[in-house]
Amino acid sequence: MPPRRRQSVTIRHVAADAGVSLQTVSRVINKEPNVRPEMMERVQASIAKLGYVPSIAAQRMGGSRSYLIVALNDRERTIADWRNRQGTDWVDQMMLGGMLTCAEHGYRLIVELVDTHSDHIERELLGAIASLQPDGVILTPPHSENPLITQLLEAHGISFARIGSLKPGGGFALSIDDEGAARMATDHLIALGHRRIGFIAGPDDYELSGWRVEGWRKSMTAAGLSCEGQLAKGDFSFASGRIAAGTLLDSATAPTAIIASNDQMALATLELARERGLAIPDDLSLVSFDDTPIVRFVHPPLTAVVQPIADVTARAVELIIAEQAGRPTPTGPVITPAELAIRASTAPLR
Repeated sequence: MPPRRRQSVTIRHVAADAGVSLQTVSRVINKEPNVRPEMMERVQASIAKLGYVPSIAAQRMGGSRSYLIVALNDRERTIADWRNRQGTDWVDQMMLGGMLTCAEHGYRLIVELVDTHSDHIERELLGAIASLQPDGVILTPPHSENPLITQLLEAHGISFARIGSLKPGGGFALSIDDEGAARMATDHLIALGHRRIGFIAGPDDYELSGWRVEGWRKSMTAAGLSCEGQLAKGDFSFASGRIAAGTLLDSATAPTAIIASNDQMALATLELARERGLAIPDDLSLVSFDDTPIVRFVHPPLTAVVQPIADVTARAVELIIAEQAGRPTPTGPVITPAELAIRASTAPLR
């Protein structure tokens, strides 16, 4: 005969051992407010003694919540980066911040890939909602700027956070200070004596691309410097970065420093500069956005804007859970400042 399965510890065992109601145990497990400290300690002691592990399935059966939060990423770009084994640090940091914070509150984070340009995006979203029944959704660019997605989530009464979008609309708006970060990078180069500072922008379908250009423009204008002929546009890919860098370096007013809107385009600029016999930073200073691991190990290591993606995603999870629990949440955008890691790719103008 097959061995009998060991009987698992249930919430009823915990309630009996602690001498409290099932509802009290449930409130402690779900980290709900208004549980007296002594009751919480008693229940947690019984959980530890009995080795009870809360089951999401059981939690879902016990109420209207699913204890699942879904992060929606752009399918085409994410898969392309994974296949090329590049550019995944942003996704890694998002998962780090989201998963750790979800675990602290008894939730789980699931990543779903949806093509924001698909004609079937509504059907894909409805299928994910029906199968997962998430308590909340985290939208990353460019999904966070897609009104079809946000309106659909609003219509279904699902809490959601929009990372990288500050446009008016439903859900929680969160972002790093992209404009401030671009100003910080530009001011750093101006302080080093550079007067012709080129900027490689990202694609227009990312709202943050415009913020970064605006920050660069403001710093240049404040310093009395011209932006004429110093702006080129890419699409965050390595190939587009090479083309944009070539446009800047071929201009009559070739820059002595370049800021690229992501690491891939910065690395492309580094490669092209070397091919043209330009030394970094002696002939050309270079600043990047993102600060993925590779830019710290190239030669020279790149000065880069450090995006606190894990912190932003953690905050998004906290806001969704707080809204589910009926706790107060901010009404305006939540901005997390970025930092500038100064390395060997920037130097005073010779």
